[in-house]
Amino acid sequence: MKRLTTKEEEVMRFFWKNEALFVKELLAFYDEPKPHFNTLSTIVRGLEENGFLAHKTYGNTYQYFAVVGEDEYSQGALKRVISKYFDNSSLRAVSALVQHEKISIEELKKLIREVESQHQGEIGEDGGS
Repeated sequence: MKRLTTKEEEVMRFFWKNEALFVKELLAFYDEPKPHFNTLSTIVRGLEENGFLAHKTYGNTYQYFAVVGEDEYSQGALKRVISKYFDNSSLRAVSALVQHEKISIEELKKLIREVESQHQGEIGEDGGS
């Protein structure tokens, strides 16, 4: 999956939060000075070309909606970070978070319990295979 620019990610967040939008509706989410309509339109069309958005046609205007979810995109972004900075090692990434972000032992234990609980749920769903 393609990495989004900062501006593209900003626009996608509006779609993830609000679902379907017309380009003119995007302008309301910006503080002054608002971006030009044509600038937003270009970003939205680019997002559609790259498979992040699709549209419904209403007369001569389009209402756009996300076809890539926020969770799907963030998982891909996390995988890219782990690959690029941690030699594809999730363990090294978690270790760095523990060391540099000062995650407490209690927070780490809570995370382990959550992962174990999710894993147990997956085993139950697929019959243990």
